Amino acid sequence: MRRKLRWLVLPCAAMVFSQAVHAQSWQATAGAQSPDRGMQAVAFLPDELWIHAGDSITWSLPTEEPHSVTFLKTGQVRPSFTAGCPGITADSSPFDGSTCVNSGRITTAGTTYTVSFPAPGNYRLVCLVHVNMTGLVHVLKPSEPLPHDQGFYDRQAANQERGLLFDRDAGLRRKIGEDGDDDRGEANANALNHKVIVGSGEIVSTPGGIQSASLMRFMQPSITIHAGQTVEWASSDVSGHTITFGQEPANVTPQTPPSANVFADTDGARHAIINATTDSVHSGFIAQAGHERGGVVQAPPPIAQVQPPGAVTRFRVTFMNPGTYPYICAFHDQLGMTGEVIVLP
Repeated sequence: MRRKLRWLVLPCAAMVFSQAVHAQSWQATAGAQSPDRGMQAVAFLPDELWIHAGDSITWSLPTEEPHSVTFLKTGQVRPSFTAGCPGITADSSPFDGSTCVNSGRITTAGTTYTVSFPAPGNYRLVCLVHVNMTGLVHVLKPSEPLPHDQGFYDRQAANQERGLLFDRDAGLRRKIGEDGDDDRGEANANALNHKVIVGSGEIVSTPGGIQSASLMRFMQPSITIHAGQTVEWASSDVSGHTITFGQEPANVTPQTPPSANVFADTDGARHAIINATTDSVHSGFIAQAGHERGGVVQAPPPIAQVQPPGAVTRFRVTFMNPGTYPYICAFHDQLGMTGEVIVLP
């Protein structure tokens, strides 16, 4: 009898031990960039994985463009990155859909963030910094076979990265002449009209989620005008940007309002007047708004009430005096998104 009991107990312990040994740590990436950092793949790579309950996934972040790795609890409304879940959760936190897990806004290239998955389910992954960046994790029971191995996901991530960074269909790189095509006619036309195109981008939908590619550049980085004339910046990117002269606001976020010297034109564009090269002007967040509602577009409210951010795609500045006026995108200057306006008498 004693032998029989011993025989029954040992396989049970061995089974638990076996499951623990076979728990796997998977690898993925959040974001990718071109060598000059101008082209950004705003995507989880790959954006869909199948793993077992008890496994974990480690996302590495190789870019200077910030991202978050966030799993919202069931039914939770997507918050801003400044609010978080609220806040952030520790590295290697478990997620089963009952409590939000959030890395917070990661700004340092080389950082990693790990999430473990104790229970089966299909879990949506989002970046709180970029609305057009989502993914999907399928967590299967340990008894179910997995359709893919790590090698497959590595190849898929590389293919998705290549498709976003070097896609020629949307002409993202062509707009600054990086593929040999001559688009100087369009650039010259914009310069003559005193217009600067702010970035360029496209959105890609996959079975696993949403990815996007953004060219983080001012398409006419240097433009020359005469005193008293106005330059217009128009956003054509899926990411948001700013046009910031002089001192930029501290801890700038998409919720940071325009500087006090910015007013609204009747067509909804924001506008500022600069008198000297020492003046500071901040456009606020310039990007497309959501289009969940139809109807008549209302006249713009006072600047202090222009919310939510992202409702404005154009910014204008009138330059009253000669000089050279450097400016940046306060979010992406570290990627090289800078420009200048040369004002002649």
